[in-house]
Amino acid sequence: MSEPPHTDAPISDYGFLSDCRSAALVGRGGSVDWWCPARFDSPSVFGRLLDPDAGYWLLTPVDRNRSGYRTEREYLAGTLVLRTVHHTDSGSVAVTDALALEPGARGHDLGHRSPAVLLRVVEGLTGSVRMRTEFVPRPEYGLLAPYVHHQGDRVVAAAGPATLTMSAPVPVHCERGHATAEFDVDAGRVISFDLAYTQAYAPVPPGDPARRATVADTVRSWRSLDAVHSYDGRYADQVRRSALVLQGLTYVPSGTLVAAATTSLPEDPGGSRNYDYRYAWLRDFAFTMHALWVAACPDETSRLFAWAARSAGRIGPGPVQIMYGVEGERDLTEHSLAHLRGYASSRPVRVGNDAWGQRQLDVPGEIFAATKRLDDQLGDFDDELRAMLIGLAEEVVGTWRAPDCGMWEERGAERQYLSSKVMAWVALDRAVQLAPKLGADARSRVDGWARVRDEIRDMVLVDGWNERLGAYVGVIGTDELDASALIMPLANFLPATDPRMRSTIEAIESRLGSDGLIRRWSGDPAAFVLCTFWLVECLVLAGERERAEALFERTLARSNDLGLFAEQIDPASGQHLGNTPQALSHVGLINAAWQLTEDHPVLRG
Repeated sequence: MSEPPHTDAPISDYGFLSDCRSAALVGRGGSVDWWCPARFDSPSVFGRLLDPDAGYWLLTPVDRNRSGYRTEREYLAGTLVLRTVHHTDSGSVAVTDALALEPGARGHDLGHRSPAVLLRVVEGLTGSVRMRTEFVPRPEYGLLAPYVHHQGDRVVAAAGPATLTMSAPVPVHCERGHATAEFDVDAGRVISFDLAYTQAYAPVPPGDPARRATVADTVRSWRSLDAVHSYDGRYADQVRRSALVLQGLTYVPSGTLVAAATTSLPEDPGGSRNYDYRYAWLRDFAFTMHALWVAACPDETSRLFAWAARSAGRIGPGPVQIMYGVEGERDLTEHSLAHLRGYASSRPVRVGNDAWGQRQLDVPGEIFAATKRLDDQLGDFDDELRAMLIGLAEEVVGTWRAPDCGMWEERGAERQYLSSKVMAWVALDRAVQLAPKLGADARSRVDGWARVRDEIRDMVLVDGWNERLGAYVGVIGTDELDASALIMPLANFLPATDPRMRSTIEAIESRLGSDGLIRRWSGDPAAFVLCTFWLVECLVLAGERERAEALFERTLARSNDLGLFAEQIDPASGQHLGNTPQALSHVGLINAAWQLTEDHPVLRG
């Protein structure tokens, strides 16, 4: 193989592909370095994102290391189909990459029967370009080196539970667990590759090209979904792009949204804050529901709500679980993949997430906020939903004074997080408002809910205020400033124009801000994209629209060239950090754009 030893590409170099069941990441230079084909949280077959020896599929010009080489790329309009143009000294080629959607799938049928096929099409634009492909599959997060061999006119890689079948219209050389080819692409020539994943003992995909998915049909599928959504507010291009990212992070068979497409990309390179985000958090629920409503995606909001209600199930004596697998799995026990080096030597590389067992008292508030948002759309509540909501309200009544792990999921001792108390207030405030739809059992409890709601509010306003800081703190009884206090006006707990809330906003901006980006707390290694967009919303609500708009546009400029955001950004270098693309970053963008839209538009879908 001619590919030089792999060095970690910047996280922002990666484009995101999705078939609404799984995700792949492709680098600017043409290497697919991440693909978990069975579903978002399944083992990778290409994992070079996390270790040089964990597999990749390269498709790139041979002379890309020469001085004249450059690339430009974009998503085809209204899609998550990526087109990269490679300019070389001898000519230019375009490579179009997509995870195939089921042939003929349109609108909200996308993702239900995606075929697990990665499509790559090379098109000659000018001159003649020598291309090279290197197919190096390593299933099970790099643990397996498959037998790669010819089978008729296809190349098959089989090992363990995975079979990968590649159709390549050029001569391919197979040797020692990989396949390579070099070929010339003249102007006007089109060469199409496809790579199909199947479980090891399932039938090999049919070879008839007429029965296979195509890039053109996948483009039509994405655009048919984009066409049924209408957002008429400001920053429409960015909102629609972020809505597509959220759709791409949706596991359509169940309707849920994963927090990100990756695991273990570090918050601090070389450090250990490396977590698996390929799961669904109820904590993120209300913000996501609001963003989908803003982006005019009513079907998606209904499916997401149905998933949350089904996953939470009947409320028992313990706290509701805070996160689940994409099909509602509860046991997400974490383990380390010790054989992987990790991105930028950041260990451990984790699969699973032990936060699933944490107590986070904000979760009932997320569910109630989402229910209130969808009140009209949901119609009359059935017995199951009424029982769940009453159970959640009673859980809050009994537990709101307890310490917990907070929305940032700290793994040390439980503490008295202010944001958890605020969201406990949200739960009971919305429960009181929804009581007429919750039946006789709720009506007998509503006075008690209202009384505890007011107790929570009084405690937050008194004990959460720190006179020395001139701000509401992150942990009650401490001097710790935390950007999570910005949720107070966003949750309608306290107006942004309230003098103490205004002082808190200013303190967060001045003490946790750097070059317009907001850290979660003073020791956070980088700025958190969502918190920056929260600040935009709070400034709008405080009447500072011009400042908010300037901050919003500076933050937009921090996305990568495809409009994607990871979890965090280093304010000094602009480097993206953490898992990518991060759903909450794009949720924050959508909600902030809506706040900046004067006379909130009529949204339809």
